[in-house]
Amino acid sequence: MTSPSVSSTSRNSGTSTELPRRLGLWSAIAVLVGTTIGSGIFRSPAGIADKLPGPLPLMAVWVTGGIFALCGALTLAELAGAMPRTGGYFVYIREAWGRLPAFLYGWSELTLIRAAALGGISTTFAEYLLRGLGYNPALAPYDTYAHWIAAATVALMAVINVVGLKWGALVQNFTTVAKYGGLMLIILLALILGLPQTGGHFTPAMPPGSFSVSAFGLALVSVLWAFDGWGDLSKVAGEVKDPEKTLPKAIVLGTLSIIFIYLLANIAYLSVLSVDEIRGARLVAADVAEKLIGPIGVTLVAITVLLSTFGSVNGSLLTGPRIFFAMADDGLFFKKVAAVHPTFKTPYVAILLTATIAIAFVLVRTFEQLADIFVTASLVFYILSIGAVFKLRQRPDWNPPVRTPWYPLVPALFCLATLFLLVNALMDDAQRVPTLGVFGVILLGVPVYYLTVGRRASRP
Repeated sequence: MTSPSVSSTSRNSGTSTELPRRLGLWSAIAVLVGTTIGSGIFRSPAGIADKLPGPLPLMAVWVTGGIFALCGALTLAELAGAMPRTGGYFVYIREAWGRLPAFLYGWSELTLIRAAALGGISTTFAEYLLRGLGYNPALAPYDTYAHWIAAATVALMAVINVVGLKWGALVQNFTTVAKYGGLMLIILLALILGLPQTGGHFTPAMPPGSFSVSAFGLALVSVLWAFDGWGDLSKVAGEVKDPEKTLPKAIVLGTLSIIFIYLLANIAYLSVLSVDEIRGARLVAADVAEKLIGPIGVTLVAITVLLSTFGSVNGSLLTGPRIFFAMADDGLFFKKVAAVHPTFKTPYVAILLTATIAIAFVLVRTFEQLADIFVTASLVFYILSIGAVFKLRQRPDWNPPVRTPWYPLVPALFCLATLFLLVNALMDDAQRVPTLGVFGVILLGVPVYYLTVGRRASRP
């Protein structure tokens, strides 16, 4: 195993492609929280309530998602602390399973995962912007306008992140505080004003037909979309100060804060709206606020969601391109992608490449299509990256600064739950074809690898 390094240095060219360490603990937490709280908590509850139309199943799936995310975060803390290098999952998969699986992860991030994530988040930004301006994003021509606004948002955030990590981190810090505070304000209004009026909509807890294992699994996929982001900090690990201490703390503290506010948000939604109302609430937070304090509530929520999704797009463009940077630096992608801007000291080619593909996705796909693509493709590599701890612990020189508590139960639970979700998606008639399509794109990376970088690596 390569020992942890404080910078990324090309193995092929011998030239330094160094990204300076400028993220402290609070900025690191802001990256994690800001990347995670994006569109999911504001957009996913309707689809989840449609699959699980009962208060108890609805809350149970969010609790399950929180446990799932925490198991992953606790394991990731060990991996990130031991290997604080740019690229995150790419590094762990490469060190544990080899170059081909690492390439497939980067290939999937390039062709599916990162573009779908940016597209889904920026689409929610565009829809709430139109709603806040008084237009219905579900109706023509505003449904088309939403795609173009989303594309422009991605382009703007790409420019900010090219200009420098400092500016990207400032945007992330500000929007994280604003979105967390705004979401907490919505929660307090619901609990203080809404709950006394309605008494809540928590009974009957589990109406007939409100739960099935298959539906729970599909709903959990949507919950994971909302929770995803707990691993993104690892992708900028090469730019975190004192990483052996900072990364584990930021990953665990950030994930716990996400679980806390997500559970409160769902309690708040149920305090104001019935499950049937949530099922029909495409923009649920706006509907809650409008019912509580009228049109001003829609404006309040629109501002909160705009800041939330804006920050999440920024966080995704701050973290995701570092994967392609690390790949190129390792000889698994075009060398130019590992270029560091001479003035701004950012991986500008990787950022621009990521943004370009995301813009193409957002112009031709809906939010639901983008979210499903993202989660399905991510699940495969969750297993490989978190499962890497089993392989790496067999090495005699493995000495991480922190170790996963309750090992091997925690990473095993995470991997088994992820495998269940994949199998469940394949067994569902509506999800089988899209899931197989995602797998097909991932496997297409195998011949691409052997026709390109794999063939070069095999030469004497």
